[in-house]
Amino acid sequence: MEDNTKLTVRAVERALDILLCFTDSSDLSLTEIATRVGLHKSTVHRLLASLEGKGFLVRNAGTDRYRLGLRVWELAAGMSQTDDPAILLLPEMERLRDVLGETVSLYVRDGLERIRIQAVQSLQAIRRVAPVGARLPLYVGASSKVLVAFGDPAVTQELLASPDWPEGWDRAQLLQQLRETQLLGYATSVEEREAGAAAIAAPVFNRAGKLVAAVAVSGPANRLTPERMQEAAPDVLETAGRMGKMLK
Repeated sequence: MEDNTKLTVRAVERALDILLCFTDSSDLSLTEIATRVGLHKSTVHRLLASLEGKGFLVRNAGTDRYRLGLRVWELAAGMSQTDDPAILLLPEMERLRDVLGETVSLYVRDGLERIRIQAVQSLQAIRRVAPVGARLPLYVGASSKVLVAFGDPAVTQELLASPDWPEGWDRAQLLQQLRETQLLGYATSVEEREAGAAAIAAPVFNRAGKLVAAVAVSGPANRLTPERMQEAAPDVLETAGRMGKMLK
């Protein structure tokens, strides 16, 4: 009985791994999915058939490519809109986008990564596109600094001690940046993670004073200069403050 339970749990985990492949891709082939999850095609094919049968995936007609099915959206619709920051804070994000003219994103921490849970794209012709669901490292970027600087100190220690710490990144420099973030109340980054991109981010605390997310404004570095970000800081901080008052 125990072996059967382990097999069932493993199958569930594999099926969930397959669904997670679609966080950054709209459709994938059988081969691409098998490569991403590290399983044989025959195993993946059986799991895909089950997911397709339950409506979580749809196979494109005449191909071996799959995309998310309507059942996923049905589950998402069941989320409480009153408690979901990605939905609740969207109007404030749109307002900030209209004021500053750049892309606005909302990030939360998950382990030693940050996840973009919502984004409002800039309306300018040249802009930085921010896909929702993207996972990014916690050791670099304006939003990462905010989530670490104002979060649990244990996360900072875990991050600095991580075996995945990249070569060439200075731990002492990050600690200095975190202290500066705490003093200023916000963080900035210029081409730290992506060439030609810059960002400014501020913490969103709920009414109980707990850090919930980081709101960030990002755009081309030649437009979002250090001087421009300093000018924009009051608007970003004000928006973050209003957001926090909306969260329990």
